[in-house]
Amino acid sequence: MGQSQNNPGEAVTEPERIQEHSSSSFAGGQHFFEYLLVVSLKKKRLGDDYEPTITYQFPKRENMLRGQQEEEDRLLKAIPLFCFPDGSEWAPLTEHPRETFSFVLTNVDGSRKIGYCRRLLPAGPGPRLPKVYCIISCIGCFGLFSKILDEVEKRHQISMAVIYPFMQGLREAAFPAPGKTVTLKSFIPDSGTEFISLTRPLDSHLEHVDFSVLLHCLQLEQIIQIFASAVLERKIIFLAEGLRNGNDVDKLYMVVIYTQGPKVIMHSGRHPVHHQAQIDTLSQCIHAAAALLYPFSWAHTYIPVVPESLLATVCCPTPFMVGVQMRFQREVMDSPMEEVLLVNLCEGTFLLSVGDEKGILPPKLQDDILDSLGQGINELKTSEQINEHVSGPFVKFFVKTVGHYASYIKRDASGQGHFQERSFCKAVTSKTKRRFVKKFVKTQLFSLFIQEAEKSRNPPAGYFQKKILEYEEQKKQKKSRERP
Repeated sequence: MGQSQNNPGEAVTEPERIQEHSSSSFAGGQHFFEYLLVVSLKKKRLGDDYEPTITYQFPKRENMLRGQQEEEDRLLKAIPLFCFPDGSEWAPLTEHPRETFSFVLTNVDGSRKIGYCRRLLPAGPGPRLPKVYCIISCIGCFGLFSKILDEVEKRHQISMAVIYPFMQGLREAAFPAPGKTVTLKSFIPDSGTEFISLTRPLDSHLEHVDFSVLLHCLQLEQIIQIFASAVLERKIIFLAEGLRNGNDVDKLYMVVIYTQGPKVIMHSGRHPVHHQAQIDTLSQCIHAAAALLYPFSWAHTYIPVVPESLLATVCCPTPFMVGVQMRFQREVMDSPMEEVLLVNLCEGTFLLSVGDEKGILPPKLQDDILDSLGQGINELKTSEQINEHVSGPFVKFFVKTVGHYASYIKRDASGQGHFQERSFCKAVTSKTKRRFVKKFVKTQLFSLFIQEAEKSRNPPAGYFQKKILEYEEQKKQKKSRERP
């Protein structure tokens, strides 16, 4: 956040790690949050446009050193812009479905503050402007904070004074370790004392993902080619129309904005949208594409809906995954770009490609993914079933190619791990697999993952590790059956 907000186009190319499943990287015991803010729209002094402004803050800042105050001032100045990321063209409304979304501000030292937001229309007669309740925390756990915002919204309907004791109790509670629950006691007028249980999931890699829109827009073969391009950290652009009518209010999305200075990075999840958002298809598809990389995290520019002022992003020499509204297609096509995969989500076509996308993954493993995705896909009914069905084959791909990584981290006397890259690659017996692995180990996706593994004495007890152990057990059983 060390840069000013005056020139939003310059910092877009700076890489930022996207870590949707980041809750597993935090130990229990931290404070739930740093601030609760209310951001409202206020009319500008000149013209009819509105600008977002912080109108409530809890707790107030106290006893800060000058440097800390300056950093907090930058933080608080940036937050309103991300509470209303969809522009200043707002007008008073009589109806507005609530929206839940999040953003992440990254300091120059790499530390992150996540804003969990609930945007809603205040109660009252006649046209009103929406406001945003924003909880600032350093902890990534989207589902849990969505539940907290439900409690804030419930109290908001009574009065702001009822929110204060609930947030005070939350601030004093220790954040639970993965898989654990914390229970808060809260008093509500006319309802009495309530006990609120907040559980942190063991693994949240599919917590805010919806693959159904991606499946609707593209064929399975195309999804695999997008995955292959992302695995090698190439440039990927998605094109889609914005929302056009009120019938779209039942669709689901969540926006997450990651920023370092003026850089903006978004992703989607599953929450209500309204017709002004114009980001449903782009957000969901791009977030789904990034989620296919689990347990790895996209480490570069990531903007599900590129504002017009940031269209120059598509000319960046570094990898990116971005979404552009269809009305800017001509500007994108006329931009100087190299090695880009340009995906038209409306037509289900690739407008531009490198040409080798079908040959990036080892052929047999690529066929395995396709076969697994195709089996029984039309029988799936719930989003949870769809998510598990789509994610599973890609997780298994990483299990088969790099799942042996822990055996090639050697630790010194202090416990610090050192990855043995050459031995790790040589251990892959298939030539086509080894060719892929040698490329993949050079990516930031892999190196960031390995850096975390080198620090930890034990493999993380998450979904990926579970699948590795299952695969190893299957191989043992197969060997025992093959013995004479």
